[in-house]
Amino acid sequence: MNVLERAPTLSPAAYRRITLVALWSLVAIVVTGAAVRLTGSGLGCSTWPGCEPGELVPHGASSHHAWVEFGNRLITGLVSVAVVLAVLGSLRRRGPRRRDLVWLSWGLVAGVVAQVLLGALVVKLDVHPIVVQGHFLVSGLLVADAVVLHHRASRPDGPDGGPEGTTPVVGRVGLRLARAAVAMAALVILAGTLVTGAGPHAGDLDAERLDVAVRSVAMLHSGLTWVFLAVVVALVLRMRREMAGSAAMERGTALLAVLVLQGGLGYLQYLTGVPELLVGLHVLGAMLVWAASLRLLLALSEPLPVAAVGARAGSDAGRSGAPQPAT
Repeated sequence: MNVLERAPTLSPAAYRRITLVALWSLVAIVVTGAAVRLTGSGLGCSTWPGCEPGELVPHGASSHHAWVEFGNRLITGLVSVAVVLAVLGSLRRRGPRRRDLVWLSWGLVAGVVAQVLLGALVVKLDVHPIVVQGHFLVSGLLVADAVVLHHRASRPDGPDGGPEGTTPVVGRVGLRLARAAVAMAALVILAGTLVTGAGPHAGDLDAERLDVAVRSVAMLHSGLTWVFLAVVVALVLRMRREMAGSAAMERGTALLAVLVLQGGLGYLQYLTGVPELLVGLHVLGAMLVWAASLRLLLALSEPLPVAAVGARAGSDAGRSGAPQPAT
C-alpha cells in the first residue's frame, strides 16, 4: 500500500474548499507579483533561486527591494502547496475518481512550474517587458484553470468518470455572447500588459520598456474595455429575456459591477499619473474581471444543480450568522 492510499479521503465539499483556496492564492500571487514591479523590486535579487550569489536569503543589510522580491518567491511556495493539495485532493476525493478534476489540478501544477521558470527568466533578462508580459498572461491562464476546477468540483459525479451532464440555461445567442465576453476580457488584459510594458512601472529603474507610445496603447486598452462592456450589457439583457435563473443573473450582475468599477479605476489611475496603489488595485481588478467572466460562462453553459447552489448558499449563511435563504 503506497502513501497515497493511506492518506485520508476528502468529502466533495472539503475538496471544493481546497480548490477555492488554490484559486484565491493564485489571484493573490498576481497582486504580490505586481507589488514587486510597482516598488521597483524586480531586480531586488540578482540571481535565482538564491537572492544573491552564494546567498539563498537576503542578509540583514539588504535593501527592502531584495526582501520584497524574496518575499514574493516565498509566497510562490505557499501557492505551490495549495496547488499540490488540489492534486492530492482530486486523487483522494470520495466517490469515483473524476478525470476532469485530476487533469485540471495537474494543469495547475504545470502552470506553477511554468511560472517559476518564467520568474527565473525575468531575473536573467533584467525584467524585460516581453517576459514580464508572458509571466502575467500565464498567471491569467492559471486563474482560468482554477476557476474551472472549482466550478467542476461543485458538480455532482457522473456515471462515466466525469461530472454529471448539463444543459445550457440560455440559447445559442446567449452562449455566443458569453464566449465573446470571455474573449473580450482576454483582449483587454492583453492590451493592459502592453500599457504596463510601455509605462513607467518597469520593476527596475534601468529596465527596458516597449517601444510604443503609452497614450496609443492606453487608448486601445480603453476602446476594447468599452466594447467589452457593451458585450456584457447585451449578455445580461439577453439573460434577463431568456430568464436564465437567479444564480446566473447574480454572476452576470457581479461581472457588470466589477467591470464598471475596473473601468473607472483605470481612468482614475491614468488621470492621476498611474500611482502605484491604484495600479496594484487595477491588477487585482483585472483578475477579478477575468474570473467573473469565466464564472458567468460556466454558469450559463454548465449550470450547477439547484441543490448544490442552495447547499452552498446555506453554508455561507451559516458561517456569516445570517438566516438561510429559502431555495
